[in-house]
Amino acid sequence: MGKACVASLRLSASRFLSTTSCHTLLDFTNLCSKGHIKEAFERFRSQIWTDPSLFPHLLQSCIRKKSLILGKQLHSLVVTSGYSKQKFVSNHLLNMYSQIGQFQTALTLFHVLPIRNIMSHNILINGYLQIGDLEGAHNLFDGMGERNVATWNVMVAGTIQFECNEEGMSLFKEMYELGFWPDEFTLGSVFRGCAGLKALYAGRQVHAYVLKCGFQFHLVVGSSLAHMYMKSGSLREGEEVIKSMQMRNLVAWNTLIAGKAQNGLSEEVLDLYNMMKLAGFRPDKITFVSVISSCSEMATLGQGQQIHSEVIKTGASSVVGVISSLISMYSRCGCLQDSVKAFYECQDSDVVLWTAMIAAYGFHGRGEEVIDLFEQMEREDMEANEVTFLSLLYACSHCGLKDKGMELFELMTGNYGLKPSLQHYTCVVDLLGRSGCLDEAEAMIKTMPVKADAIIWKTLLSACKIHKNADMAKRIAGEVLKHDPQDSASYVLLANIHASAKRWQDVSEVRKAMRDQNVKKEPGISWLEVKNQVHQFSMGDKSHPRSEEIDLYLKQLMEELKLVGYVADTGSDLHDMDNEEKENNLVQHSEKLAIAFALITIPPGVPIRVMKNLRVCSDCHVAIKLISKYRDREIIVRDTSRFHHFKNGECSCGDYW
Repeated sequence: MGKACVASLRLSASRFLSTTSCHTLLDFTNLCSKGHIKEAFERFRSQIWTDPSLFPHLLQSCIRKKSLILGKQLHSLVVTSGYSKQKFVSNHLLNMYSQIGQFQTALTLFHVLPIRNIMSHNILINGYLQIGDLEGAHNLFDGMGERNVATWNVMVAGTIQFECNEEGMSLFKEMYELGFWPDEFTLGSVFRGCAGLKALYAGRQVHAYVLKCGFQFHLVVGSSLAHMYMKSGSLREGEEVIKSMQMRNLVAWNTLIAGKAQNGLSEEVLDLYNMMKLAGFRPDKITFVSVISSCSEMATLGQGQQIHSEVIKTGASSVVGVISSLISMYSRCGCLQDSVKAFYECQDSDVVLWTAMIAAYGFHGRGEEVIDLFEQMEREDMEANEVTFLSLLYACSHCGLKDKGMELFELMTGNYGLKPSLQHYTCVVDLLGRSGCLDEAEAMIKTMPVKADAIIWKTLLSACKIHKNADMAKRIAGEVLKHDPQDSASYVLLANIHASAKRWQDVSEVRKAMRDQNVKKEPGISWLEVKNQVHQFSMGDKSHPRSEEIDLYLKQLMEELKLVGYVADTGSDLHDMDNEEKENNLVQHSEKLAIAFALITIPPGVPIRVMKNLRVCSDCHVAIKLISKYRDREIIVRDTSRFHHFKNGECSCGDYW
C-alpha cells in the first residue's frame, strides 16, 4: 500500500485507542505483530467485541501473514459484531483484501460499503496501481468529489511509478495550484519524476520549495533530491545535498554510490562502499548492484570476488538483480564460466537474468550458446524484451551469424511486436557490414524509421575497414563527421583504411583535417589486475616502476616470435616511414606492454586478463596468438568490441572482430 495511505490509516487508528487501557493494548498489539492472531483473539475476545479499534490490528496481522482464510474469518466477525458500518474498520477490511492480492474482492466490498469516504477511495486507487491498472486508478480519481493530500500522493507516485513522468509532474502542478501542500511523500515522488525526465530546471524549482518549507533535512526527500541531481547529470549538486544531510541512512549512501556508478566514477564507488561499511551500515541488494557494476567497468576481478563473498554472507545471493550483476561482472572480467555458474545456481529467474547470460555469451563470441539459451528461454515461456533482442543481435553480428541475426530481427518485429530502436538498427548494420553486405547496410540506414546518429555511420565505416573499401569509407566518414566533427575514432579509421592501401596523400589529408579541427587521437590504454592492484600501460609511457624490465623482456619476446613466423603488420601504421620505425611503434602498443608485464609477474598456468579501451589491432592480434602458443599461456583480452580468448595459437573470435 502507498506510504501516504498507511500513514492516514495509522492516524485514524490513534483516534480509537482511548477506550482501551495502554497495558491491554500493548499485550494485544505484541501478539498481532508476531502473527499470533488466534491467541490474540482468544485472550482479548471481550475487549474486541466492545472496542472496534482492535479489529484493524488483527487485519494488519493478516496482511503480514498473507492469510486470506483468517482475513475472511475476521470479516465475518466484523459483520457479526456490527462494526462493518464503522468507516474506520471497513477501510481496514478493504485494505486487507487489496494488500493480500484479492483486489476483485476489495472492489466488490467497496461498492457495497454503506459509507465511502476519501480513505476508501485512496485504498482502492492504490489497489488499482498495485495490479498495474493505471486507467482504473485514474477513473476512480477523476470521479472523486473530494480529495486530500494522500489522494494526490497516491496518484502522483503511481503515475511516476509507471514511468508516466510528464503526467505525474502535471498532476503535481495541478495539486499545488489547487492549494494542497506537498509533503515528504509527494516530494519524494516528484523528484523521482524529475530524475526520470532528467528535468534539472524543474527539479531545482522543487528544491527551492523544499528549502522554503524545511524539508531539506528529511531523509527520504534528501535522498530523492540527490538522486534527481545525479540522474540529471549534476553529480556535484547531488553530492552537496547528501553532504548537507544532518545524518545519513542506507538510502542516502546507496543514492550517492549509485550516482557515482552512473557517472562512471568506479574507483570512487568502491571507496564509498568501504566508507559506508566503516560507518556501520550493512550493504543491501541496491548497494551490491551498484558496486558490482563498478567492478565490471574496471574489470577488477579480485575486488569483484570479494564483494561476491560479501553478497553470500549477507544473504543477497538469491536476489535476481544481484545475480544478474554478478553474471555481467564475471563476464566482463573474462571469467565466462563463473557467469554460467552464477546463472545456473540462481533458483528464481526473470527476463533480466536470462538477458544478462545471453549478453555474456555474446560478448565472448559464443554464438551457438546464445541461440541455444534463447530457444530454452522461449521453451520456458520467458518473454524476451527489447534488451534481450539487442544482446541477441549483438552476438550474431560478432559471430558471423548473418542469416540467424536477420531471422531474429524479423522475429522481434513480427512475433514479439517490439519496435526496434536505433541501437537495434545499429546491430543489424554491423551484422550486414561485417558479412560484406555494405550496400545493404547503407540502404538500411537511409530507409530506417529512426534518425541516424554518428554511431551507426561509424559502425558502417568500421565494416569498410574490414573489407578495405576505401572509396565507400571516404563517403561514410563524411556522414559520421556531419554528426560529430570531433570524433577522433572516425578520422583514425579512415586514415587506417588509406594507410592499408598505401594512399599516403589521403592519410596526410586526414591528419591535416584532424589538426584543423583540433581533434586528437584517443591514446590506447591497457590495464590488468595483479594481486588486487591495477597496472595501466600506454604507448610511450615510462611511468611504470618496472618499465625498463618490461621493455627489455618485450624486445626479446618479439625477436623470438619472429623466429617462429611473426611478421609485423606495418601496413596499418598511419605514418609514411620505414618498416623498422613502424615495427618499433607496434612493439610499444599498450596490450603488448601489459602482456609482457603479466608474463614476468603472473605465475605459469594462471590465465592473463588484459583490458583495453580501443579495439585490438591486427598486428597485436597475430602476436598474442603466437605468444599464447609459445609461452603456453591462456591470454584473455577485452577490447571495446568483445572478448578474445587466446589459447594454443588460436583466438575464440576466429579472426572475426
